Amino acid sequence: MPKCVGIGLGLPHRLPYLAGVYSSSSSYSITSAVGSVPNLAKVVSKWSSGGRAPRRLVLGLGASFWAQLMNMSGAIGGKAFTASARLKSGPSFEEILKNVDWPEQIPYKPEDFQRYDESPDTLFYESPRFVTHIDDPAIAALTKYYSKVFPPSNTPGVSMLDMCSSWVSHFPPGYKQERVVGMGMNEAELKANPVLTEYVLQDLNVNPKLPFEDNSFDVITNVVSVDYINKPIEVFKEMCRILKPGGLAIMSFSNRCFWTKAISIWTSTGDADHGLIVGSYFHYAGGFEPPQGVDISPNPGRSDPMYIVYSRKLSSV
Repeated sequence: MPKCVGIGLGLPHRLPYLAGVYSSSSSYSITSAVGSVPNLAKVVSKWSSGGRAPRRLVLGLGASFWAQLMNMSGAIGGKAFTASARLKSGPSFEEILKNVDWPEQIPYKPEDFQRYDESPDTLFYESPRFVTHIDDPAIAALTKYYSKVFPPSNTPGVSMLDMCSSWVSHFPPGYKQERVVGMGMNEAELKANPVLTEYVLQDLNVNPKLPFEDNSFDVITNVVSVDYINKPIEVFKEMCRILKPGGLAIMSFSNRCFWTKAISIWTSTGDADHGLIVGSYFHYAGGFEPPQGVDISPNPGRSDPMYIVYSRKLSSV
C-alpha cells in the first residue's frame, strides 16, 4: 500500500524512487495481522523480512541539494511528503496499544533509525519555515485535545516543554504557564512562538541529553516530529528523567513527513504501525505507565489524520 507521496524530482530510475508516488509492495499492517494483542517481536520481524518496503539507501547527492529541496517544500506549505497509509479493518487505533506482548529485548536494529538523508540536520533546519505541517482541521483537533488534558492556564508552578518546537505550538488560544520551554533547531522560529517563555537550541539526533534538571516538567509535547528522532529510546529516557512524577508526555503525529529526514522504520510503515512504534519507545525507555493511543482525526479521509500516543511518568520513579 502507498506509504509516501513525494514531489517529482526526476531522478534516474536506477535510484530508489523519489519521483511521484513512492509505493511499498507491502500489504501488511498491524491491524490485519496481530489481532487485539499485538506482539511487537513478530511485527518487527514481519517488517524486516519483506512485509514492508526495502530499507532506504542514502543517496550521495550532498547536503546542499537536500537543503535547497526542503526549503522549496517549506515555501509551499511544508507538506512535501505524505505517509499516506490509513488504518484498515481491524482494531481501532485506541486498541493497538492495549495488552501488547512486548518482547523482553528491544527488537529494533540500528538500520531502523537510519534516514534517507543523513546530512547534518542543522543544514536542513537552517532556514526558517513559517508554515504549518498539518492542515487546519488537524490543528484544531490537536488544540482541542490539549485543552482537555493540559493543566488549567496560569496554574502556579506548572512547567511545560515543547520538544522539536517551532513558531507555533498549537496550544489553546491564550494558554499560559509560568514556564513554557521550546526546544528546536531554528532560532527565528522559536523567537516567534508566542507561548514560549524561553527556548533552547539543540539537535536531539546529535545530543539526546536534555539540558534540564530531574523532575522539572509537568507536561512534554512533541508535534509531528517524533518520526525524525534517530535515538528515540535515549530521548524518551531523558523525557522520563525530567518529567515530574505523574507528568504527562504527549506525542502527536499525522501521516505527513519530510520523507528524507524521517527514520526508515517510519517511512516504511503505516499509521497503525506508527502507534505501536511510539508506544514501544515509552515501554523500553522505562519509568512510564503503559502507553495509550488516541485517534483524534477530525474528518477521516477528508483531512489530515491526527494521532496521539501518550503516557505518564510513574509516580514511584
